Amino acid sequence: MKFGLFINAQQPRDMDPVLAFRQCVQQVVVARDSGFDAIASGHHYVSPPYIALQNLPFLARLAADSGTMDLVLAVTLLALLNPVQTAEEIATLDVMSEGRVVFGVGIGYREAEFQAFGLAVKDRVPRMLEGLKLMRRLWTEDNITHQGRYFNLREATSTIRPVQKPHPPIWIAANADKAVERTGRLGYPWFINPHAAMPTTERQWALYQAALAANGHPKPAVRPMILELHVAETREEAFATAQPHLEGKYDAYAAWGQDKALPGQESFRVPFADLARDRFILGSPGDVIEQLEDRIARIGANYFIFRAGWPGMEMWKVLKCTEIMGAQVLPHFHKKYGRG
Repeated sequence: MKFGLFINAQQPRDMDPVLAFRQCVQQVVVARDSGFDAIASGHHYVSPPYIALQNLPFLARLAADSGTMDLVLAVTLLALLNPVQTAEEIATLDVMSEGRVVFGVGIGYREAEFQAFGLAVKDRVPRMLEGLKLMRRLWTEDNITHQGRYFNLREATSTIRPVQKPHPPIWIAANADKAVERTGRLGYPWFINPHAAMPTTERQWALYQAALAANGHPKPAVRPMILELHVAETREEAFATAQPHLEGKYDAYAAWGQDKALPGQESFRVPFADLARDRFILGSPGDVIEQLEDRIARIGANYFIFRAGWPGMEMWKVLKCTEIMGAQVLPHFHKKYGRG
């Protein structure tokens, strides 16, 4: 069982970005000293109403303060990127961190990002899959010749390869049913998103397992999941602290169309109690333990990454939550399940 903290590099546009970065470093140190196993960072471009640091250079800098924690790219929008450059940059980070990178991959969903890169949204799935296949070859082979739909190489050999062999772990994020099934068909760990309510996630977990089995793949040893989480001494305090910031974040998601990327008639523009139900982990340490045990029982998750702070939240509240997790929640799971 492993636990990670999503380092909140996304902040309101009027915040001093240098201060925001310093606070991120502070988060990493507290997470490390509180017994977390990983730190994670997301990836977006042209994404008002926020500023955000880009995940690869960000994690490269944070690696120096992270001890032995995994560095999780959560997630890289590979459909927007060149696989040669991305393969070499991730290999560089893996070397610099002495083999601690986890490569989370997603296709993206925001039209604005694809337009900014001169790409078509309709090409995102085949671009990502071709790019990922090419990256794996660059990490393991010499003199690669590849003539594909989007990328072409002739007798190319990567300048640098990862420390981890054959390459860093690859997790694929997926929201839609077809994407979840495709992840199972390919045999990758499904990186479960924080946006869907548990009934949807549980139903999709069954689809994923069926796709794994139908294609001869075993259930992956690592089953990762991101969750929005805030813990406080009481349930009431946790809700009161998280609500204004989670509401703002999910208003932005609704404006970006994230809820429409989910199956069914999902909407984030609902009262907070409805939005939080079966989706967010909010409460006292006992509440949080109970809700995490429920997810372990229902979908077998064993690598949780928590986003404990959101744009505009005071850093002391994020750090307090992190420390409570380390003192009162993580020891329960480490004692019961062991550490990854």
